[in-house]
Amino acid sequence: MVDDNFYYGELNKLALSSSSLKLLLSSPKTYKYVTKYGSPETQPLRDGRLVHLSILEPKKFESLNFVNVTSKNSKAYKEAKLNYGEVYTRSEKENAEKIADAFLKNEHALKTISNCAFEIPAIGIVQGYPFRGKADVLTNGGHSIVDIKTSTDIKAFPYSAKKYSYDVQCYLYCKLFDVSHEQFKFVVIDKGSLDIAIWKCSKEFYEEGKRKTKEAINIFERFFIEGQDIDNYIIEGML
Repeated sequence: MVDDNFYYGELNKLALSSSSLKLLLSSPKTYKYVTKYGSPETQPLRDGRLVHLSILEPKKFESLNFVNVTSKNSKAYKEAKLNYGEVYTRSEKENAEKIADAFLKNEHALKTISNCAFEIPAIGIVQGYPFRGKADVLTNGGHSIVDIKTSTDIKAFPYSAKKYSYDVQCYLYCKLFDVSHEQFKFVVIDKGSLDIAIWKCSKEFYEEGKRKTKEAINIFERFFIEGQDIDNYIIEGML
């Protein structure tokens, strides 16, 4: 599972993940089409990958293909894309380095990743189904987890964490790595101000992740195990 090609490729077909559950909670149709055709690459995903690599795996970061342009619409970028597949612009590189530099200069943030193992995968059975997960940072001899996030509004992160179902990630990773919710924390970097926040996870946050996981699995069973007609899926409610 340390091989990214296997982890994100073959294993993606055999085990669910926190990303799978987020898609199912959003819409079973979205899950179906992303599973079949893949998900489009967004700028936040590109930025997040570069920040993670620049902080946790600097050698991998330096080995990436960077083009000395500021725009992905340039001829040089498009040619590099054809030649190498995965490429990034100079401005993307500089932005990731700026964010990583702010992280590594902050003693509180730096302490969370000191003497730790990075990008550690795990697989296990949760609520009757196989799940995979990859911890950004496994600390304290494997007894606690740190997940690094970027944000455009760091003070609104508690709201964003619920909106984007980071509570599901907290619950699943605690189960996969056999740690307490008290030993799971998010380290968040504001991409604008470069402020850093460390958010711990409450029991309520963990339990909400557990509830959402069950809800997502129920959706998965209805449409992808029992075979209910997904074309007739509707959302009902009262305003």
